[in-house]
Amino acid sequence: MAGKTPSPAISPTREEDFPAWYQEVVRAADLAEMAHVRGCMVIKPWGFGIWERLRDVLDGEIRARGHENVYFPLFIPLSYIEQEAAHVEGFAKEMAVVTHHRLESRDGKLVPAGELEEPIVVRPTSEAIIGASMAQWIQSYRDLPLLLNQWANVVRWEMRPRVFLRTTEFLWQEGHTAHATSTEAMAETMEMFGVYRSFAEDFLAIPVVPGEKPPSERFPGAERSFSIEAMMQDGKALQAGTSHFLGQNFARAAGIDFLDATGERIHAYTTSWGVSTRLIGALIMTHGDDDGLCVPPRAAPHQIVVVPILRGEETDAGVIEYARKLVGSVGARQRDSAGEPLRVKLDDRPHRAVDKRWQWVKRGVPVVVEVGPRDAAGNTVSYRERTSAGESRSASFDVFVNGIGPLLSEIQSTLYVRARDRLDAGIARDCTTRAEAEEFFASGGEGSESRAQGNSRGFLLAKWCGSPECEVAFRHLGATIRCIPRSPSDPDSPHPSFLAEGHSCVACGCPADTDALFAQSY
Repeated sequence: MAGKTPSPAISPTREEDFPAWYQEVVRAADLAEMAHVRGCMVIKPWGFGIWERLRDVLDGEIRARGHENVYFPLFIPLSYIEQEAAHVEGFAKEMAVVTHHRLESRDGKLVPAGELEEPIVVRPTSEAIIGASMAQWIQSYRDLPLLLNQWANVVRWEMRPRVFLRTTEFLWQEGHTAHATSTEAMAETMEMFGVYRSFAEDFLAIPVVPGEKPPSERFPGAERSFSIEAMMQDGKALQAGTSHFLGQNFARAAGIDFLDATGERIHAYTTSWGVSTRLIGALIMTHGDDDGLCVPPRAAPHQIVVVPILRGEETDAGVIEYARKLVGSVGARQRDSAGEPLRVKLDDRPHRAVDKRWQWVKRGVPVVVEVGPRDAAGNTVSYRERTSAGESRSASFDVFVNGIGPLLSEIQSTLYVRARDRLDAGIARDCTTRAEAEEFFASGGEGSESRAQGNSRGFLLAKWCGSPECEVAFRHLGATIRCIPRSPSDPDSPHPSFLAEGHSCVACGCPADTDALFAQSY
């Protein structure tokens, strides 16, 4: 008689209701929850542990390129932001503004009092405040380049909050640099663009399409913006990182100028670039399954969790001792790709082993080990790897310890290949007419139920003539140009892996040679 298929741990499943599945994974994996403050989130220990891994590894990449960490105020005088008109226009509807500096009790209620002479904006991004300091610090070409990075929180007033994806307050990294020439600033922009792409693919196992934003999607005030776009399992795009060439726009507004080698005073060329806690949302929707989260080993706070099977008997002490020996041996004898000891945890809490195992499965730990009296007596290890549908394996103690490093590398690779294959299969290249494109986005997915859940069929790679009208031709279907695929090594050349069919604009039929990635997005 065939065995019964086990029920998924997450309900609804991805196929049944992807948005609800996402929210349930966040809850079941104990990542975060919406706060009592409207639109904000509380990041719980496991979710923050993942963020710390991302932060620490990416911080090392940034520092290795000569950038120094700084911290700037959370509050920005309104007059600073007013200096850059495009910046104001781009962020005006998202800004939180402080207008008073104290509270008074009136009729038993606390009310704002002490109106500020100048309103203060709660940081939505830091170009304005950092530019003011750059203007003081930079006097000569000898002061350049100035390479700064900040890990901070920002506030953008979000009308439809969704944990990790869109919240009023979130965490991020923002780099800000100033350079003597346009060439140097563009090189910096592309350098960090490439760093983000490698970080997403090599560390998070998330394949991306790198490209340049079209005019309507540029960062407010930037001359050129570049992004990495990832495909989620529902076929929608998620912007996973951006790098911006600001030209001299912000330098003129903030007065960032310097004397060059000839004694001429000129404005600096600046850049900005960043990623945020949105990457955790990308990780969930790229690798999660119907049993919960699935964390790539390089990003996992714990790569291996050892769960002793205790029965309340005399053998329990031996099982605990054996489990501790296993934890110590893995930590002492194995290293990750960065040369650090593997991150292994002993879960000896007084709970049922099956409950603890399922908790770690839902949290996405790459390898969960269960050891009981038989394992201790036979010097064996029973384990489950998160990518193998929960199938249990067994190995001798030494075979497991010596093989766990390669196994984690295999899991990392498996997750990337799965996601890359999904991305490759999800990019349509053969829609060459407006009618075909509209049908592609209107159909959403297989069947009316998929459309009802907001699923997308994927990305559409098609020719675009470059006109503003054609850029927004499919906005009524929720689809926009996510990027014009570019190679990080050349900002002006098409990406050889992302080329569309045909020679006519998909929206108007006019001759076109620009490849554009259209998609519905988060």
